[in-house]
Amino acid sequence: MDITEFRAGVQSWLDENDLSPGPDHSLDAQVAQLARVRRALYDAGWMRYGWPAEIGGLGGPAALRAVLGEEVATRDLAEPGLYSMVEVLAPTMISYARGDLAARMVPRLLNGDEQWCQGFSEPGSGSDLASLSTKAVPDGDNWRVTGQKVWTSLAQYSSRCVLLTRTGPGHAGITAFFVDMDSPGITVRPLRTMHGVDEFAEVYFDDVVVPADRMLGEPGDGWQLAMDLLPYERSTCFWHRIAYLFTRLDRVLEQTTIGDDAELGAAYLDLHTVRCRSRETQRRLASGQALGPDTSVDKVLLATAEQHLFDTARDLLPGAIELAPGEWRTEYLFSRAATIYGGTAEIQRNIIARRLLGLGKE
Repeated sequence: MDITEFRAGVQSWLDENDLSPGPDHSLDAQVAQLARVRRALYDAGWMRYGWPAEIGGLGGPAALRAVLGEEVATRDLAEPGLYSMVEVLAPTMISYARGDLAARMVPRLLNGDEQWCQGFSEPGSGSDLASLSTKAVPDGDNWRVTGQKVWTSLAQYSSRCVLLTRTGPGHAGITAFFVDMDSPGITVRPLRTMHGVDEFAEVYFDDVVVPADRMLGEPGDGWQLAMDLLPYERSTCFWHRIAYLFTRLDRVLEQTTIGDDAELGAAYLDLHTVRCRSRETQRRLASGQALGPDTSVDKVLLATAEQHLFDTARDLLPGAIELAPGEWRTEYLFSRAATIYGGTAEIQRNIIARRLLGLGKE
C-alpha cells in the first residue's frame, strides 16, 4: 500500500469511526484515551502497517506510521507526545531484544494493552547520558540494578521500562535492559511540573532483579542503543509534533481579534521550516541513510518553532494564558520545556558547532 492510498484509507476510516476524546483532559484520561486509540487502530489494521511481520506487523514503509500519527495528531485524538513514544521504544525492541521477546512484547505496546517508559536521564545525568550511574551487576542468571532515574515520562502508568545502566567504565560500560515495572524494589514518584501535569516521574531501583534474557543486545551495547534511538525520536515523533503544532496555529488564527500578519507569518515560517527539515530527515531515514548529529538541527528548529508559536498565542490572545486557566496556559507552560527535554538547546548547539561545523571546543 502506497502512502497516498494509505492516507485516504485512514482518513475514511477515521471519518466513520469516532475516536474523539471526552471532556476529561486529566492525565489519567489522556493515557486511557491513548490506549483506546491504539486498540481501535490496531484492531482495524492501521496500527500494524509499517511494522515487520515478525512482531505482528503488516509491512510497508515506516512512512506509513508517520502518516497515521499525523492523522491522529491533527484530529486531536491523542496527545502527540504520548502517542509518539511507540516510535521510540518499539523500533529499539525490534533491533535489540531477542526475537521471541520482541515478538511477544511489541504487539502489547502497539495495541494499547501496555504503556512503556524510557529510563535514561538521571539527577546528575540528563543531556550527558555518558555520565549515568545506575548500576547493574551480574548475579548468576540475573542482574541486580540499583540507582535512580528522573524525568521518566508516564512511569506511573508503565508496565515495562527500556533502562540504561552502568556495567563498566565509559561508553562501552553502558548496558540496556527491558525491565518489568512491577518488579520488587522499584518505586515510582510522579513529579508535578509547572504546567500542572504529573507526566514525569522519578524512579528508584533498589536491588531490582532483572533476568539476563531481558538484556537488550550485548553487555556494553547501551550507548549504541541510545544513539540508534535518536533517529526515531527526531524523525517520526517530530513529524507528529509538527502536525499538532500546525493545528494550534490554526486555532490562534480562528480566535485572534488582533491583526498582526507579521507575527503570525513569522510563526508559520518557523513551523514550515522545521516541517521541511523533518520531511528531509524522514526521507533519509526511509532510504536507509544513517542519521547522526545532524538531527540536532531538527531539535533546535522544533524547540524554537514551538516556543515562538505559543509566544504568538500569548501576544494575540490577550489574557488567554495569563488570566484564563485552561488549554492555552497549560500548553504555553509546557512549551517552555521544549528547549530542555530530549537534549537541551545548549547541548544541541554545541553538537552542531563541533560535529557538523568543526568549530572545536572553544
